[in-house]
Amino acid sequence: MDGVILTPLKQIYHPKGDIFHAMKKSDVGYTGFGEAYFSTIHKDEIKGWKKHTQMTLNLVVPVGEIEFVMHDDREDSLSKGEFLSAILGIDTYQRLTVAPNVWVAFRGLKETNLLLNVASIEHDPTEAITITLDEVPYAW
Repeated sequence: MDGVILTPLKQIYHPKGDIFHAMKKSDVGYTGFGEAYFSTIHKDEIKGWKKHTQMTLNLVVPVGEIEFVMHDDREDSLSKGEFLSAILGIDTYQRLTVAPNVWVAFRGLKETNLLLNVASIEHDPTEAITITLDEVPYAW
């Protein structure tokens, strides 16, 4: 999908505790740093739809498993009207980069699910648009 990048990430296993890479400023998809935050989602719960108008999302799931669905309704996009689904977790450890103006929703697949967003800008409640799940025709 235009404006969405899936990047495989490095996991370093260590007998005393593992290391999970998330993002470096030299990575493809890095557009600056505003803040990093963690969020949880319970199993079978769905959050979304949300569209950031300025923020680039860089999503990583170090605990659990989360299905992300993106929807592109941008008029000038090559992927207008398309949906893209990606499952992130330990077995599919990668970073999902989502450009501004792409709708995102996500669903928890395990009992405990934790995501990290390395956001390009600080949180600003006025720069995002939120709509209800039934406003985008997607069959979860």
